[in-house]
Amino acid sequence: MTDEAKTSELQTDPAVSVVAPGGGETILLGTTRMRVLEDGSHTGHRLAIAESVLAPHTQGPPQHRHGRHDEGFYILSGTVRFTVGDEDHDATTGTLVMVPPGTPHTFANLTDQPAVMLSTFTPDLYVQYFRDLQEVLAGGRPLTPQANIDSMSRYATEPATDLA
Repeated sequence: MTDEAKTSELQTDPAVSVVAPGGGETILLGTTRMRVLEDGSHTGHRLAIAESVLAPHTQGPPQHRHGRHDEGFYILSGTVRFTVGDEDHDATTGTLVMVPPGTPHTFANLTDQPAVMLSTFTPDLYVQYFRDLQEVLAGGRPLTPQANIDSMSRYATEPATDLA
């Protein structure tokens, strides 16, 4: 069967995934609650989607670069500060931030209100990173900068040390 025929076959008989409100996998990372809506298992690992609630005054990960995936952030409510290199961008409700591979970035909620964002990972590579971080915390180990860096490195991601 040709690749074209395989693609056509997949499109005529799709498996539909429905995640109800409150459904999905919950990952707790300190003051951030993530709900994985699609971990890649229904998209051939091409796409993962997660909703994250950042508590007020939540610092994000160290500034980092992804080597193999795009990351998108759509702000559903609140304000999230994105730092891209040495530039800050305050993303408010309705803002989309797309980060291509190789671009240094981080984010934080510096406000007194929670912020909610929908994140995409293309391909799904990075969802397991969040699961790994949750395991570190569940094991009673502190989520140190080094533990974070060690986890990132397993998913084609590295800290942007030139910007530290």
